[in-house]
Amino acid sequence: MLATTGAQHIRDLFSDIPDQFHLKPGSLNLPEALHEAGIVRKFTRAAEANRHAGNTRCFLGGGTYHHFIPAVVDYVISRGEFLTAYTPYQPEIAQGTLQTLFEFQTMTARLLGMEVANASMYDAATAMAEAALMAQRITRRSKVITTTSVNSRYRDVTRNYLSRLGVKLVDVPCTGLATELDSVIAAVDTETACVIVQYPDFYGSVYDLQPLREACDATGALMIVAFADASCFGLITPPGDFGADIVIGSGQALGIPMGFGGPHIGLFACRQKYVRQVPGRVCGMTEDKDGKRGFVLTLSTREQHIRREKATSNICSNQGLMCTANATYLSLMGDAGLATVARHSAAALAKLTASLPDHVEFAGGARFHETVISFADQKSRDGFIRLARERHIFAGIPLEAFEPEREPCHLLVATTEMTEAADIEDYSAALQEAADV
Repeated sequence: MLATTGAQHIRDLFSDIPDQFHLKPGSLNLPEALHEAGIVRKFTRAAEANRHAGNTRCFLGGGTYHHFIPAVVDYVISRGEFLTAYTPYQPEIAQGTLQTLFEFQTMTARLLGMEVANASMYDAATAMAEAALMAQRITRRSKVITTTSVNSRYRDVTRNYLSRLGVKLVDVPCTGLATELDSVIAAVDTETACVIVQYPDFYGSVYDLQPLREACDATGALMIVAFADASCFGLITPPGDFGADIVIGSGQALGIPMGFGGPHIGLFACRQKYVRQVPGRVCGMTEDKDGKRGFVLTLSTREQHIRREKATSNICSNQGLMCTANATYLSLMGDAGLATVARHSAAALAKLTASLPDHVEFAGGARFHETVISFADQKSRDGFIRLARERHIFAGIPLEAFEPEREPCHLLVATTEMTEAADIEDYSAALQEAADV
């Protein structure tokens, strides 16, 4: 290939890049190359060191949750027609993919209490960023209000998206461990494009969204509601019932494993009147000239499909396979099944907080399946984490991992329908034993 291009060395292909940006030989300190069998052996040994939620008591949350996944979900998404399907540009040969995405949209809209949903975003963080941009296009305003009770990862990605577009993201501080809605409402004015809150919030708190709806109506701002675990709407009132303009969040809890952090899927729904500003794509159902039902790509607003200046998003694809997982899971669970999952998740948290020893405090108030437990100091908390790890318990997430300004004595803890009574007993016993050391 070098001979064909007339180059003497592969470095010649990068000669236009200044020398200071080139890696020097040996700078990566890579080990010697291995043959295939050696590579397999090396990575197999590394994989054996992993502990996963399937064989460990898991109390992790913060946006990724350990829910049960029926075997049918993996079977369906492993089928070739779903696993290898690409963007359905040609509806005549992509009816299966289009119908699956259409059903996914329908289920998502119904679950969130909204009028229309798109065929997914990458994850909740990028969905929140796209929602903020959508609100700016609709209102022609350049200020976005949010609060620190929204997952900091979502806010960081949104800030990154907005940073070069002249749109300002204002974080309203949350000093406690629940959304302080009065402070958020006080920050809303006639320059505000939208207000973004998380419900349940990052700390698991559930609250009334109606006052926020009234504040948005008074100023002309859009109300955007984010969420981390879509299964909660099997139990609590969905955001659409509060009059949300846009609802975004993660569908990971609906048939997608924790997977060491990914993949995820971003759910995105809005009012019908805003559909032409929706990022990504929307699939629709129609009839052909003979009256036969068919599915089509109704709206696709990324820059590859329409003039670049008309695009509402630069999202390059959707999470089609994860859409299929969500749709399969929801079809299997139905309304009653999802409600059961949500009730068990919430009940497990109630059992956990009731069993905590006296030296451990927890954030009270209405919570779904997540809360913050607090220790006297970092030493006692970290001692408990170490003991729990020895007993194969994922005890929770140190809160300062998301919020560096917090005192390092808190743990964000979550429960799901996978949390059994014995798990809670072991957790509480570890707490007590760590305190006695």
